[in-house]
Amino acid sequence: MASDPFSYQTPKIVGPTGVGKSHLAQALGHRACRAGYSALYVGAHEMLMQLRAARGDGSYEKRLLRFTSPDLLLIDDLGLRGLTQDEPVDLYEVVRQRYERKSTVITSNRAIEEWPPLFGDPLMASAAMDRLLHHAHVLVIEGDSYRNPPPARRRKPSATEAR
Repeated sequence: MASDPFSYQTPKIVGPTGVGKSHLAQALGHRACRAGYSALYVGAHEMLMQLRAARGDGSYEKRLLRFTSPDLLLIDDLGLRGLTQDEPVDLYEVVRQRYERKSTVITSNRAIEEWPPLFGDPLMASAAMDRLLHHAHVLVIEGDSYRNPPPARRRKPSATEAR
């Protein structure tokens, strides 16, 4: 493996809603930029919508480059919505073109085992998952939501805030 800390790494960050997956991905992107790498943070749904629209207006190859050329691509919330139409093919193409060339971070509320059905085709799912998990570091975050913590963990307002 190359000594470049962002070379070919494909971290996957999974866990329930609100545990800090997106925050952690953004921090990794920030760190990459500070180290001189190019990074793009995008929601999975937004990326796939852009690629679908590009198919319609003939700019698909150019739009695909937007997602395959950064040193680090951070895809947020994969699997939050089901993949429809050409979205599984588009996701596979992004994964295929980045494989062993560029680093990709993916966050998801779904466990890794739940990702293959997103592709709709077992053969495509197998090829995509093989590439996604090779050189991968899977980080499973557990715990309560930071946005909606249980009552026992909620911060009590200070005397001045209570006024």
